[in-house]
Amino acid sequence: MKPYVICHMCASVDGRTLLSRWRPENTVAAGLFERLHDELDGDAWLVGRVTGQEFAKGKTYPVSTSESISRQAWFARRDAKAYGVVLDANGKIVWGRSDIGGDPIVVAVSEKVSDAHLAGLRSEGVSYFFARETELDLGLTLEILNRELGVKRLILEGGGVSNGAFLRAGLVDEISLIQCPAVDGAKGAPSIFDSLEESAGRSAPLGSMTLESHGLLEGGAIWLRYKLHNAESLIAPVGSGR
Repeated sequence: MKPYVICHMCASVDGRTLLSRWRPENTVAAGLFERLHDELDGDAWLVGRVTGQEFAKGKTYPVSTSESISRQAWFARRDAKAYGVVLDANGKIVWGRSDIGGDPIVVAVSEKVSDAHLAGLRSEGVSYFFARETELDLGLTLEILNRELGVKRLILEGGGVSNGAFLRAGLVDEISLIQCPAVDGAKGAPSIFDSLEESAGRSAPLGSMTLESHGLLEGGAIWLRYKLHNAESLIAPVGSGR
């Protein structure tokens, strides 16, 4: 069973997400994104590897281990109110911590990740599970989170490549967008939904979008919530997530 997935993002009026490039500057009220995140009341939140790396504090794991670790899920905790889930197919992130803001870290990896990296995750109390042999299967990732940790409501929070992969796989149920009174205006800036080169020509299977609510926030920002209706016949097989 798949959790209900809400993509929650903060963007300029031209859909860009790197705040340091926005003009005018300082258009997002302090703590606004986090406050609305809490209002969405998810059992877990999920980010991609690049975004996840921003939370990491470690420098290195041992390059080898004498352990032979089976490719089975390992969970340090199953009783948390919410989990911080990170997609890290190749096992590149060295965490140096076991939680983010009190939410235990759970990493989705591929089976090709080394025993040494898995041993490093275990030593820090970082949970992990396998979502296919090489590239991550996003649908399977959601199913495992629901089955193993009871996640029924997941907040998807970037970056754009991860958001885009979930969107094109027909796995996003709702978009929660904080649209801020600022512009980026430059070519190549990161956006709410993006893709790698090999996925650039594939469209999302959206049949329609329904505006569920809207509200004016401090500083002139607007909170928009859209319910997505995916056309089942257009949903591509999952398995290409990164």
